[in-house]
Amino acid sequence: MESRDREPLVRKTSSSYHTFPESTARRLDKEYLRSLHNKRLYLAVFAAVLGNFSFGFALVYPSPVIPALEAHPSPALRLDQHTAPWFGSVFTLGAAAGGLSTMLLNDCLGRKLSIMFSALPSALGYALLAGAQGLWMLLLGRVLTGYAGGVTSASIPVYISEISHPGVRGMLGACPQIMAVLGSLILYALGLVLDWRWLAVAGEVPVLAMVLLLCFMPNSPRFLLSQGKEEEALGSLCWLRGEDTDYAREYEQIKDSVRKQSRRVSCAELKDPFLYKPILISGLMRFLQQLSGVTCILVYLQPIFKKTSVILKAEYDAALVGLVRLSAVAIAAVSMDKAGRKILLFVSAGVMLVSNLTMGLYIHFEPASHNGTVANTTLASSANLPAEPTNYITLIPLLATMFFIMGYAMGWGPITWLLMSEILPLKARGVASGLCVLVSWLTAFTLTQFFLPVVNAFGLEVPFLFFAVISAGNIIFTGCCVPETKGRSLEQIEAFFRTGRKSFLR
Repeated sequence: MESRDREPLVRKTSSSYHTFPESTARRLDKEYLRSLHNKRLYLAVFAAVLGNFSFGFALVYPSPVIPALEAHPSPALRLDQHTAPWFGSVFTLGAAAGGLSTMLLNDCLGRKLSIMFSALPSALGYALLAGAQGLWMLLLGRVLTGYAGGVTSASIPVYISEISHPGVRGMLGACPQIMAVLGSLILYALGLVLDWRWLAVAGEVPVLAMVLLLCFMPNSPRFLLSQGKEEEALGSLCWLRGEDTDYAREYEQIKDSVRKQSRRVSCAELKDPFLYKPILISGLMRFLQQLSGVTCILVYLQPIFKKTSVILKAEYDAALVGLVRLSAVAIAAVSMDKAGRKILLFVSAGVMLVSNLTMGLYIHFEPASHNGTVANTTLASSANLPAEPTNYITLIPLLATMFFIMGYAMGWGPITWLLMSEILPLKARGVASGLCVLVSWLTAFTLTQFFLPVVNAFGLEVPFLFFAVISAGNIIFTGCCVPETKGRSLEQIEAFFRTGRKSFLR
């Protein structure tokens, strides 16, 4: 074996560096991580993930609003079984457009400015929803808030991964999902007391707070180095790590990695496994994440509970599910850097499989008097009918949904976003993250658009059984394709795909 194969992966390529044996280098890494001051890093992450809060708020906006608009006295605003699916799904179409545009925004404006840019369509979209006088304003408002969500979906995970260090990157990588879940929970809670117009007004608050805070936060050191702004990058890293730490050493490691990837990606380079493997893994994870049905279930949560005649009121059930989701993703954030990514993905997919299977079989075998029938009512119109549970067996749909959301939030929710930002190579990170978000939200749009027609034509059990099959596929995919990245720097992860040496990820 050549001597260069035994060198530590992410050290500065200088003569002084070669004098460090591997065990000493690892010890220095651990000492450096223990010396860091994380308060400013946490503040920067909090400022960024307010965009995810707004995204989660806007995503589930139709859940309490569709029932209200189906009963609206004005024909111009009233939703029916044809327009309700569009109101629920057009958000994801906007998110797909946002992900597509972020392929350029991330590399032209940078991660931080891309996040700040998302505030413009978000604020305008909420204003249209709050003052809507016709269906076109409702749909345009949903498209604009969805577009903003697509931009933040592609930009925030990358920003967080690039400003974080390995000691806390797993925990902080779960923050976008935590804030999205919190935003959804706040929407469900406010939906109990606020009119649908005032819900849109409330959505403006986190958007404005995000812009104000990000004005004082630094840009990503890796992005700044890729733009040749070395002094600004060093200052950014100093602000994030603390002046009395050995941040200059980390800066040299990042600088060396960026130098190796200074050129733009060419079409010929896409044949290199170093590029196409992480892009393919990230894209397939986002595709399978949406195929598991989470967006459909969140968007149509209250109508689903009405359809299955859950023993509690649908709006309270939705809030309860949101609380369970928040608790589960918080557990994942704490566990991610200890248990690892893959074990949580396995557990997550297994819980989703059992939950979807339980829900599908319950709807199929339970008498019509307990869960309603397609012959009597559609899923959309059932949101206006009072639930009339006959016994406590109607708790099964609520428990199955709670466990599904819990399973998703423990793994395939936050870790999919985290891994995307971890394994994508720096030279393709801006474009590839936008591509992954595009794939994700086009899939979500297709599912949410056809969910209600499929339910009305074949029954509510069909999509849930389909989601169960996808969850089983997620288990296989995790075992065969997903690398473990716990405790590794971004430079080490890139070297794994470049060389194929698994020792780098041990």
